[in-house]
Amino acid sequence: MFRQMRRKKQELSEEECVKILKNEKRGVLSFIGEDGYPYGVPINHFFDETDGKIYFHGAKQGHKIDALKECNKVCFTVYDGGYKNPGDWALNIKSVIAFGKIELVEETEKAEKICRALCGKFTSDSLYIEKEISSFLSKVQCLEMTVEHMTGKQVNEK
Repeated sequence: MFRQMRRKKQELSEEECVKILKNEKRGVLSFIGEDGYPYGVPINHFFDETDGKIYFHGAKQGHKIDALKECNKVCFTVYDGGYKNPGDWALNIKSVIAFGKIELVEETEKAEKICRALCGKFTSDSLYIEKEISSFLSKVQCLEMTVEHMTGKQVNEK
């Protein structure tokens, strides 16, 4: 059902893919949007190694939620900042593409855990995190992606 990578020499191991998902803060979450047009939204995420799922948060209404209600199949793409070899202009980038199904997180306790983990990727300021949670948790919709297929690769732009 899912395609295997064509250029196997560039393929990243599952461990490298997990490292990118854990360490990078943002990616693009893509849905099948209205009238069949793709809808990709830049979004921050949290990868939970304990269950292998990717979590997101956002508004309770909008294009993303409407698309999810029509079709829960998604694609999430993340890439690192890359590096250049000394004396070379070409950037070396590692990326991960994950396919899966996404669903709404309905339990408040789980949503709070997700929001705390997401905040923790950006700051260790506990006062700020507590303020955000107490002010906005009731307005946030968390999403849970179950990964069905994941690949990663390293590309040299040369």
